[in-house]
Amino acid sequence: MKQDDLILKRHLADLSKRAYMGGYYVYSDFLSPAEQSLLSECQREGLVGVYSLCGGYDGAERRMAVFGCESEFGYPPEVPAAWLEIAPVAKKFAEDLSHRDFLGALMGLGITRDLLGDILVVDGEAFLFATESIHPYLLENLDEVKHTKVSCTPIDAPPAVAVALPDEAVFVVAGERLDAFVAAVYKLSRSESASLIEKGLVAIDGKVTEKVSATPREGAMISVRGYGRFLYVGICGDTRKGKIRITARVY
Repeated sequence: MKQDDLILKRHLADLSKRAYMGGYYVYSDFLSPAEQSLLSECQREGLVGVYSLCGGYDGAERRMAVFGCESEFGYPPEVPAAWLEIAPVAKKFAEDLSHRDFLGALMGLGITRDLLGDILVVDGEAFLFATESIHPYLLENLDEVKHTKVSCTPIDAPPAVAVALPDEAVFVVAGERLDAFVAAVYKLSRSESASLIEKGLVAIDGKVTEKVSATPREGAMISVRGYGRFLYVGICGDTRKGKIRITARVY
């Protein structure tokens, strides 16, 4: 195991220990799917107690770990993160801004990725779930994305369209295997798909797997680093040539 992974596992174990020894909730920074996989390993190994994950909406990719539970502590958690809307000041003259553009502007302010949850981009605006401690800094300093002037405003929640599930799409695959699913969704060859999996770049429900023949369960969220993620809905039929039709929601 990589040294960085060992350090993170020790850190997560320490957060859990603090929570249960102190009798209060303790929160991690935002965790990537791979880091969430390490957290799951920690629990299987008995290094952490009960925890939940929060990313601001159902289906979030980057999530905070919440160590503790209401039945143990007697009160619900209050996650130290909230939503911000980042919108062009003059939308008529704004550039076509992408997720990468918004993330680049945030990184340009010196903000580390672990303080930021998902960035949802809808019609040239971004909705950011971020640690509350950096909100004042963002409100004061985030005023431009690429060459477009923007405003930053606290909001209670993003619009429904921002967190809505993508439409279902149908894909034809050779079998119920992870490499076949990834290849079909992202229009890759099976060897390209297998290479991504074997390099540890694919996660199922936040758990990295290097098994190309893994069979995802219905409802599994599959993340492919560098490509995106998709929700595997299930099998919807067969083709005349003996292949399988599956449905997925691609983010």
